[in-house]
Amino acid sequence: MAGKDLMPVADAQQRIIDAFEPLPAEQIFLADGLGRVLARDVDSRRDQPPIAVSAMDGYAARAADVASLPTSLNVIGYAPAGHAFDGAVAPGEAVRIFTGAPVPDGADTIVIQENTEQSGEVVRVIDGTAPVGRYIRPAGLDFAMGDVLLPRGKVLTARDIGLSAAMNVPWLSVHRRPRISILATGDEIVMPGDPIGRDQIVSSNALSLAAFITAQGGTPLDLGIAPDEEDGLRALAGGAQGSDILVTTGGASVGDHDLVQSVLGDIGLEVDFWRIAMRPGKPLMFGKIEETFLIGLPGNPVSSLVCAIMFLAPALRKMLGMDDLLPESGTARLGVDLPENDEREDYLRASLSRDDHGNLVATPYGKQDSSMFATIARADVLVIRKPFAEAAKTGATVQFILLKDGIFSI
Repeated sequence: MAGKDLMPVADAQQRIIDAFEPLPAEQIFLADGLGRVLARDVDSRRDQPPIAVSAMDGYAARAADVASLPTSLNVIGYAPAGHAFDGAVAPGEAVRIFTGAPVPDGADTIVIQENTEQSGEVVRVIDGTAPVGRYIRPAGLDFAMGDVLLPRGKVLTARDIGLSAAMNVPWLSVHRRPRISILATGDEIVMPGDPIGRDQIVSSNALSLAAFITAQGGTPLDLGIAPDEEDGLRALAGGAQGSDILVTTGGASVGDHDLVQSVLGDIGLEVDFWRIAMRPGKPLMFGKIEETFLIGLPGNPVSSLVCAIMFLAPALRKMLGMDDLLPESGTARLGVDLPENDEREDYLRASLSRDDHGNLVATPYGKQDSSMFATIARADVLVIRKPFAEAAKTGATVQFILLKDGIFSI
């Protein structure tokens, strides 16, 4: 069980996932398809190849004419790629052909040029075998008209863009990108490059979250930094109107200067839950302001990003119409001893390597303070430690979440 008034991570994830629906579809040009999620199946508009073509440079001939070697054939024409030979190959004849060119009528094999010697209009076949069908790519070898090669819900890779082009599909129906507004809060933070007071720090949350949202297929909008006073916070939060989600960082707990709940409550915020049994990231808030959902992330940079991985990414993927909503996970052997855990589920920044036997080894860093951004920047995975987990020895099997898990891929 989680600690008092703390919601388990899995329950919080499911509550958030259940609140969202896939966004409507829009039509885009194929060249803009990388990383988009298909709203409809894509079927081929042609056979590939459309006709039988040669797979090699050589001579299109009749297999019966080259069954016994050596033999000589009359060369009656040429077929370069993109230009078919209009005639037909009769007994004792051949057509000089190149890779990708249509196989002429009457021919049923390709004799590769390495096995021939041509003199004038006669080619002598001196070596090799060329049975029926040799080095001929039949029509529809790759795919046929009507084949569904890209299913609904697929995230389009660079390879998929090329395949769609080969299918002669210039337009795609994809789910609209989620629009996510980001609002950092706190008098203690300033933008990179701005003057920094003695008691201030540089804000990294908004920029890292904007990049994270882009990597997950959304469109970020940075609303700026809201001060710790009601009017300023209320004014900047108004910029989220029309967004699918407003993401705040900081100000989600109940301290004297944590105004998100109170101020946004004045403009219609209905809180579903806040505070989860997780480390880093206990003060997570989820709710809705009219038609815009709100996910309130902790202010500590690592807590903010880990919660984005665990809760914001599944919401984005649900809106994008994807089937796999949770972060990619795996198992590895533990690289160090770990003590027993308390009531909160731990997400430990760790490196991932292989031992001498090829086994994956996850080694959590010694310092896991939630303000230390350098460790999550170089981490490969987050090692998961369940609430009240017993002490674990080096070599024990642990579950991890892969951090290199974005929507863009080749």
